[in-house]
Amino acid sequence: MSHFAAIARVPGDPILGLLDAYRADPNPAKVDLGVGVYKDASGLTPILRAVKLAEQRLVDGETTKTYIGGHGAPEFGERLLQLVLGEHNALLGEQLAGATQTPGGTGALRLAGEFIARNLPGRSIWLSDPTWPIHETLFAACGLRVEHYPYVGADNRLNVDAMLDALQRVPAGDVVLLHACCHNPTGFDLSADDWQRVLAVVKARELLPLVDFAYQGFGDGLEQDAFAVRLFASELPELLVTSSCSKNFGLYRERTGALIVRADSANKLVDVRSQLALLARGLWSTPPSHGAAVVAEILGDAELKALWTAEVDAMRQRVANLRAGLVEALRPHGLSEHFVHVAQQRGMFSYTGLTAEQVTRLREEFSVYLVNSGRASVAGMAEDRLEYLAAAIARVCQD
Repeated sequence: MSHFAAIARVPGDPILGLLDAYRADPNPAKVDLGVGVYKDASGLTPILRAVKLAEQRLVDGETTKTYIGGHGAPEFGERLLQLVLGEHNALLGEQLAGATQTPGGTGALRLAGEFIARNLPGRSIWLSDPTWPIHETLFAACGLRVEHYPYVGADNRLNVDAMLDALQRVPAGDVVLLHACCHNPTGFDLSADDWQRVLAVVKARELLPLVDFAYQGFGDGLEQDAFAVRLFASELPELLVTSSCSKNFGLYRERTGALIVRADSANKLVDVRSQLALLARGLWSTPPSHGAAVVAEILGDAELKALWTAEVDAMRQRVANLRAGLVEALRPHGLSEHFVHVAQQRGMFSYTGLTAEQVTRLREEFSVYLVNSGRASVAGMAEDRLEYLAAAIARVCQD
């Protein structure tokens, strides 16, 4: 008898599959625009200097490897709350917000999904169309009913009016997932005025926002990118926020993140956090320590924090320069206006507007790898490859 005989093979992750194909491609001119990690000019994902300095301190001073508790290291939670909500936010002193450490932003999303499924039964969760594909997978795995509201249309333009019109019809009490900044996968972000309009609908429909905040610092700055989160936290009695340290601290493999809860009373916050600790116990027991310790060390030291802030600023500016550089490189081909949105978008990703057929041609004819939706990881570009990339795009667009 074979216990495993009936088990079928499932397709691999399409983005990771692209990475495998890219690595196997012998073309020295190949370009990887698939995987969403920051790369420097040499094509490497660097370890930030602030992180290396913090790690050395931890190596020298660490005295134990014991568990750090169901909610994670307290100093990590306290300092991350200040980064996300603002150092002097009154909610912190009033004990109206708390952070539960998770294995990355993905872990925070899964914990949020489990919390909604267990404690808010019958609620649907509404995702932007399009959204990060893992959102769909995670919430479906939690048993949640997943619905969608329009965000970017077939014309590759942000459609705020359509978004608001759809949200006005969402059943009262449902959960709506919003991208705080650097929308993944499109790169199109809401303006401050747009956020005020969304907030008004959320209030009127009594929706529960779940704000995915994975790219703080990669849009317009660490403080500027927190606008929507802080606005909603100040105007709403209840809010969920998922925070990730993968991109802005470069701690991809350390899996460092948190689920932040804003409640309407200190007692209710304790109730909610007790449920989160119970759920986390069944998911990963206690979270990993190293990445959180690094973040706490950096945010708790003025010199390290200043160095880290400068490094985040440099990464953000480099990505912005690559966006502008690609549009400029397309100018000789007469395509700069057609792709001007690439320079206007924010964050690591761009919805280029390339069709699946054009994406296939880019991969097969020019060894340029991006996902079939046309989403490109801008951070995978290099300054000295922009002309090659522009020429390849021009060929598939103009043939």
